[in-house]
This record gives sequence, C-alpha cells and structure tokens, in this order.
Amino acid sequence: MSGSLTHVLFEGASGYALFTVSQQEEIAARSKQLQDAINDYGIFSRMVQLASFLPFTSAAQALENANDVSEGVLNPHLKSLLNLIVPSAGSGAAGKSNKKQSAVLLGVSERGLAGAIQGEMDIPCDTAERALELIRGIRLHQEKMLVKGGMQAGDVTIAQLGLGHSYSRGKVKFNVNRSDNMIIQAISLSDQLDKDLNTFSMRVREWYGWHFPELYKIVPDAHQYATLAVLIGDRTTLQESSLPEIQQVLDDDETRARNVLDAARASMGSDISEVDLINISNFAERVVKLAEYRKSLRRYLVEKMNVVAPNLSALIGETIAARLISHAGSLTNLAKYPASTVQILGAEKALFRALKTKGNTPSTVSSTTRPSSAVRAPSTRVGSPASSRTKALRNQVEERLNFFETGAPVSKNADAIQKALTAIAADLGDDDDDDDDEEGEVDAVEVSEAVRQVERDQAEAAKNRHPLDLELAKIAGALPGSTSAVPTPVKDKKDKKDKSDKKDRKDKKEKRKSEVVAMEADGAEEDEEERKRRKKEKKEKKKAEAEGAEEGKKEKKKKRKSEA
Repeated sequence: MSGSLTHVLFEGASGYALFTVSQQEEIAARSKQLQDAINDYGIFSRMVQLASFLPFTSAAQALENANDVSEGVLNPHLKSLLNLIVPSAGSGAAGKSNKKQSAVLLGVSERGLAGAIQGEMDIPCDTAERALELIRGIRLHQEKMLVKGGMQAGDVTIAQLGLGHSYSRGKVKFNVNRSDNMIIQAISLSDQLDKDLNTFSMRVREWYGWHFPELYKIVPDAHQYATLAVLIGDRTTLQESSLPEIQQVLDDDETRARNVLDAARASMGSDISEVDLINISNFAERVVKLAEYRKSLRRYLVEKMNVVAPNLSALIGETIAARLISHAGSLTNLAKYPASTVQILGAEKALFRALKTKGNTPSTVSSTTRPSSAVRAPSTRVGSPASSRTKALRNQVEERLNFFETGAPVSKNADAIQKALTAIAADLGDDDDDDDDEEGEVDAVEVSEAVRQVERDQAEAAKNRHPLDLELAKIAGALPGSTSAVPTPVKDKKDKKDKSDKKDRKDKKEKRKSEVVAMEADGAEEDEEERKRRKKEKKEKKKAEAEGAEEGKKEKKKKRKSEA
C-alpha cells in the first residue's frame, strides 16, 4: 500500500499497544544497517514511540482476544483502542473524521485482522514487510517500551506463559463429537487382548499340563480351562462335591464334568508342590479376569457402534465395522472412500505384494466383495439410526452375493427403497391411530428423492471404480444406467463362452492339421526330385571315372609300345 506508516498495532500477551512511527526506511528494509538499528533499543526507540497501551483485565479476556486475533475478528476491546486514531462519528464533524482517517496508515501483523479493521472501521492497514520489521522490533524490546504503560519487569514473561498455556489448552481440548476415536481405541485394545489371551492361555495350558495333562482334551476352551485350573488346583484333592461347580463352568454339561472328575483320578501327570500350584493359580486368575474384561470391552464396543454408526453396524456387524473405521482413521474418512478402497482395507500389504510378484490377490479383493463394498460406503453416510433403509441395503448385498453364486435375479434400487419407505410409513402408522387408512402409502416425491440420492451416491462411488467393478455392477443392476431388472446369469454366459472357445480351438486344430498335410506333400515331392537328381549325378560321375580309367590304360599301352 502506498504512503508512509503512521501507526503500528502490537498484539501482546498483556494487552494491545499502539505506537506512532516517526522514522522508517522502505528502500533499505533488508539492509544490515537497518537490522542492527532495530536490534539496538537506543536507535529503535527514536523510530517508534508508545502512543497508548490497553492491558487485559483478566486471563479469560486475554484468551478471548488471542482467539479473535488468530481468527481475524475485531474484538470490542481492540476497537475501543483504535477509536483513538479514528474517533466515532458522534464525536466530531464527519469531514474532520474523514480527513484524519485518510491520513492514517496502520501497520498490522495479521492479514485477517487487518481486513476486519479496514472493513469495520475503514482504517487503511498495511501488512507489508516494513510493518512486520517494526513489529518485530517492538516484540524484541516490549518490556522496555511498555514500562510507560505501567508494566513492571517480568510481567510480560508471566503473561506470555499464562496465555500460552490457556491458548494451547483450548486448541487441543477433546472434541466430544469425535466419538469414533473411542471406537478406534476400543477395537485396537480388543485385538491386542485377543493376542495376549492366546499367549497367556497357551502358557497356562503348558504350565498346568504337567500336573493334569488330560484336562485340555476334555476342555479345549481357553477361558474354561483357566477357570478349571483355578477351581481344581491339586487334582489329587478333587472330590465328588466339586462336580456341580465344574458342571457350572462347563455350561451345565454333566457328561464333561464327570469326565474331568474321572480323568483327575486316573491322571498320569506329575505331582506338584504347593508353591508351584500357588503361582499357577495366581496366573490363571489373571487370565480369567482378562478374559472377562475382554467380554465387557466387546459389550462396550457394540453399544458404542450402535450409537456412532448404527447403519454400518447393522449391515456388516459391529466388529468388522469398527475395524473398517480403525483402518480408515475416522468414520468421516470411511464415508468418503470409494468402494474400490473399502474392499482392500486391511489387506494393503498382501495386495501390493501380489501385484509385485504377479501372484494371486488376497481373498478380500474378489468379485464377491465388490457389491458389498459398493453398498458399505454409502451406508456410512446414512444419518438416521439403523432402520428399514439399512435392512434394505443388507438385503441388496445378500441378493447380489447370491446372484454371483447361483445367478438368481436381483431387485432394483428403486424397488428396495420403495419397500423400505413403505415399512417406515407402516411403523409411523402404528404409532398414530389416525393414519390407519394411509398406512403403507408413500409420497411419490419422497421416493423419487430417495432414488436420486442413491443414484448420486453410486455415481460418486463409480468415479474411482476399476473397470471390472463397473462391468460387475452393470451385470448386477447396481448402476443407474442398468435397466435390466433380471440380469443374465453369469453361469449361462460362462457356458456360452466355453462353447465358443471350444469351437474356435477345434477349428484352429483342423486348420493346423491341413497345413501340416500340405507341407508334408510338398516336402515329399521335393525329396523325390532331389533323389533323382543325385542318382543321375552319381551315374554321370561313375561314367566319367570309367572313361578316365579307359583313357589311362590306352595311354599306358601306347607308352609301352613306343619304348619297345
């Protein structure tokens, strides 16, 4: 902004301070000489002077103003200080106010606050580097410069410490709306408890098995085994009177309780000392209590899921739904995921390893999971509690899974929604006796709006789908573009494809056979001609050799005659 700075606003932990600017450098703002001048209090005190200081009256007021400054809101406390620069309209003539206002240029560190001041009070503000350098110098020398405002040595440090704690506490406070954090922690703890209980139960079985090895074959359940280890103790002291207690632990199974008693009397286990038995019993008690706590944690998780994500819980179960939320990070993230991402949650390592090694993908990523994941993501966006809409979604998932197995026809989305809305209307009609005549009737506008909402959800999920997902969805009638209510079964298509492939293979085989026969015939003709040619050459060679031998004999005879 053009013009020279006249004032600088400093927002401190102890209050607002307004300074007047008497000297400033715009051209050499980054020069070393100017930086040294700002760091020197003697020189900097001649550049800016304290005009007014408005302290905070309490820690709560300081925190409120700090939040307003960070959010770009003009607090009334600050507005009262800025009225010193531009008086209110009632304090003087409008012409004088405008003239004084036009001569003011206020330096502010926060852009949002500068916009609020300029918008509400029409005071020109500057947030450029020249203003920031002056504010940096004020922050550096604020203890010395605010002495005129009534501040004592050390007050600024105490105010900064208190405001810093209050501001940080307000920013990191727990958000009560994020109940899915509790679900993530609960399912993580439940999974960890399962692993620990398996390890501890195995240790109890191995430890107590030296004394009573036959017990594990009769009672394979880990929780019941640990409970009986505490109850029986030394097997040699087990009496007939303990049979009802053993039977109660074994879910009132009298036969198994009798088998435990008989096995204890005829056991081949070694004797055990009292000290060892005490340690085994103490450890088994810890395992039993841990198993009971796991059950209570599961009940808590089920209740929490029915409150936070009732539709998702009704669709796929509380435990799997909680694991999906944990993998996604939050319920909001899970609702934003497309079906192609939902179906690989928890199997990322196995999937990418299979893609890298060109092996089989994990069982989670299969054609049977695509319809369920396509419905699973929209179900997290249904805001009402688990109702007929959720049941309709679950029925659609089961129908599509059945379609991929048997080829049975599936219903349209519009029909499923119509049934769900009819059921909702029937439930409402049961509560209101005056609406008995209209029970089961649903407004057509409501049905069309629900259908459009489902189509929008499916179109959004289809943007990030794999091409194979789209083909399967069209087959199952899941997309709005699919008009067939009874799709062609996959099994029939597969049979037709197998027949056509078999016919093609047969034609190719016949073609190759005819080509081989033709090649063999051509090769036979060529071999016959070659054989005749070689035979002829051989005869000519023999004839030439015979003629040569005859000529040699004649030459020898002539030579002998001439010599004689």
